[in-house]
Amino acid sequence: MATKTAARSFETHIEIAEDVRAKEIDILNQQLADSFDLYSQLKQAHWNVKGKDFFQLHELFDTLAEGVLGFVDLIAERATALGGIALGTARMAAGASSLPEYPDDVVEGMDHVTCLVDRYGRYAASTRRAINDTDELGDPTTADLFTEISREVDKQLYFLESHIQA
Repeated sequence: MATKTAARSFETHIEIAEDVRAKEIDILNQQLADSFDLYSQLKQAHWNVKGKDFFQLHELFDTLAEGVLGFVDLIAERATALGGIALGTARMAAGASSLPEYPDDVVEGMDHVTCLVDRYGRYAASTRRAINDTDELGDPTTADLFTEISREVDKQLYFLESHIQA
C-alpha cells in the first residue's frame, strides 16, 4: 500500500528537484510505515512469546525491535531533510503498512519466529526496491541510507532464520 506525500512541503537547499524529492518522500514514508509496523510486530512477539526457548527469544525479539526503531528515526529524518513531512504516528503506519497483520493467537516461540521471518523477508524485499528506486531517481544519499538498513535487516533475518533452519 503506497503512502501519499503530505500536502505541505518545505524549501530546502538540497540540490534535488522538487518532483524527485516528492517521489522519494513517498518511498521514505512507505518504508517508515513498514518499519514502525515491523517494530510493533517484534514487540508483540516479545511480549507474548512462550515455550522452552522463552528467555532467548524474548531477548532476541527485544534486541531486534531496538534495531528497527533506529531505522524509523533514520527514515523519518531523511524525509524531513528532503523537505517532506514524516508520516510517523502509529495510526499512519498501520494504515499505510504493506506488511500483513500479526496474528493475535501466536504463542509458541518457533511460531513467532516463523511469522517474523515472513515479515522480515517482505521488509528486506521492499528495502531493496527502495534502494533501486531512489538510485534510479538519482539520489545516492537516500539509496545509501536504504543500503545501510538493508545490511542490518539481512543480518537480523539471519538471526531469525537460524532458529528454523536446523
